[in-house]
Amino acid sequence: MKSIIIASTSTLHGGSYLEYLLPTLQNHFKDCKTILFIPYARPGGISHDEYTKKVSEAFTVININVKGIHEFESPEIAIENAEGIFTGGGNTFLLVTQLYKNNVMQLLAEKVKSGTPYLGTSAGSNICGLSMQTTNDMPIIYPPSFQTLGLIPFNLNPHYLDPDTNSQHMGETRETRIKEFHAFNSIPVLGLREGSWLEVKGNMIVLKGSLKARLFKQNQIPEELETESDLSDLK
Repeated sequence: MKSIIIASTSTLHGGSYLEYLLPTLQNHFKDCKTILFIPYARPGGISHDEYTKKVSEAFTVININVKGIHEFESPEIAIENAEGIFTGGGNTFLLVTQLYKNNVMQLLAEKVKSGTPYLGTSAGSNICGLSMQTTNDMPIIYPPSFQTLGLIPFNLNPHYLDPDTNSQHMGETRETRIKEFHAFNSIPVLGLREGSWLEVKGNMIVLKGSLKARLFKQNQIPEELETESDLSDLK
């Protein structure tokens, strides 16, 4: 049975890395002594080793060890043997490129669908949808495909921001960008605000966290979803 946490962000303003999620993660990874961390989304400024160390320090609080996928000779074997998996944030274009380059996109999907607990934040959440086409990230590299894990039957827009009515910025809003996506695609898109996440248990998908989420469907008025909303039938 699928067991997935899909979070908008890893860090809330004023908090430390993963702090707000740790009580949820302690239960989510309760049967794991060690989890596999995938740092592929980080484009620069911090190495895979440094990124993994940061994650490890956060999980130490709940007595879980962390090992980076880059530390293994074979990424495929690392995923096959993982007790739990966490894919962190960064750039979704880079993350998807690296997953395909290392031949683990399909394997990762199968592993999570078979019941291995998974956590995604930001870019690691983007890849849980049907495609990465609703990411906010710059296309710094060209992935072989926009198709991602397909763990849920819709797309996500993590870090969703509402328009600032006091701003003089006249450029496109997130809502405008998502409507542009829907000019050519019928896949629903869920805008996840900071502090919100999806909890997936088998076929059940429930919105968690402190804020509402904004649901976009093609040719329909966007809808605000309350915390604890059931999205299991969304497709």
